[in-house]
Amino acid sequence: MIPAPRKLSRPARVYAVVVGLTFLSLLVSAGVRATPGVLMMPLQMELGWSRAGISATAAFGIFLYGFVGPFSAALMQAVGIRRTLVGALLLIGGASFLSLFMTQPWQFFITWGVLTGLGTGAVAMVLGATVVNRWFVARRGTVMGLLAASTATGSLFFLPALAALAHDHGWRAPVLAVTIACLVLVPLVALCLPEHPERLGLLPHGAPPDYVPPSPPDRHPLRMAVGALRDAVVKRDFWFLFLTFFVCGFTTNGLIGTHFIAICADHGIGEVPAAGYLAMMGLCDLFGTTLSGWLTDRMDARWLLFSYYGLRGVSLAALPFCDFSPDSLTVFGIFYGLDWIATVPPTLRLATSAFGERAAPVVFGWVVFGHQIGAACAASLAGLLRQAQGNYRDMLVLAGCAGLLAALMALGIGRAPTRVPLPAGG
Repeated sequence: MIPAPRKLSRPARVYAVVVGLTFLSLLVSAGVRATPGVLMMPLQMELGWSRAGISATAAFGIFLYGFVGPFSAALMQAVGIRRTLVGALLLIGGASFLSLFMTQPWQFFITWGVLTGLGTGAVAMVLGATVVNRWFVARRGTVMGLLAASTATGSLFFLPALAALAHDHGWRAPVLAVTIACLVLVPLVALCLPEHPERLGLLPHGAPPDYVPPSPPDRHPLRMAVGALRDAVVKRDFWFLFLTFFVCGFTTNGLIGTHFIAICADHGIGEVPAAGYLAMMGLCDLFGTTLSGWLTDRMDARWLLFSYYGLRGVSLAALPFCDFSPDSLTVFGIFYGLDWIATVPPTLRLATSAFGERAAPVVFGWVVFGHQIGAACAASLAGLLRQAQGNYRDMLVLAGCAGLLAALMALGIGRAPTRVPLPAGG
């Protein structure tokens, strides 16, 4: 007789639902955030808009995506994850729907720069950090790795489909697709996402029986976010985390995520094949970042960051000197994809160690803001250099050098600065 399949216990089902809905929300939000990269060439050809102008709007959206993070993390603690997430998904879906009717660059800036920037900022890595710190004590690194992977997978894995829609049906087709995806998620989150494990009579996964959850915040979300920043900026670790994550955004979302299709176009590679390489990176990232979370639970997070940033810097500096053949781009895509945002789990672990369980999601939100400032700088600077020089070579080499610098900075996180003793009588 074949044994009946083993059923998950009620707690296991609840944890799976929480992680699953968070994963899907991050997946869709990241796909929305990456859509301007697909729209860059169609908008340039169909509406005659400049690549530098489109890049500037994408850069502003990325900037807001990061700036909103710490405030949304505080809002999740004050009014709840579910309400914040539902509101953000409605804002994203409404903004992308309105953009279907745009005819002028300023309309693109309002919908894809301002409104989707605000909405996706609430459905970003701070969402994963808040969920992980609230629902998990054990295996935080592994779960955060899985959720972080969704942000890159969403931004890369759906790009071939979105690029094919834009190629076959015009720029409005991918916009309509992401609009529908956001609005479909709204009732699922509203009806199925639980708020706290305690409200269901559960403990966070891996918590001991005497576990006491952090007390709820007693401050307004705005004061909470600003207060967390005020307390963090006086610590050396915050600036190392902020600056290394600045480089992370500079070398991923801002450069490769926004400009890779255009980089390939400069070498005679079509939009759909180029998006296919990005999808391969996203698939590799799903494995690489999840593995990074598993390693974060077992290894020194500083040395993991050193390895990730160093390898990323070498790969970016080498890209402009390859022949852009299918074999070269496949090797780059696999190598780079495994490392896309593998930096997230060790960065969150170091932030939690430095600032505590309660403050960590909000402080991590400010660190993620550094990530998006870096991404915005790269998205805009790459467009300007491409327009001025006619290629992306110097931008890629600059990004590679930045990766190597971040690798060295990562080793200083969590280490007290050396103090030279004063001489006697000094």
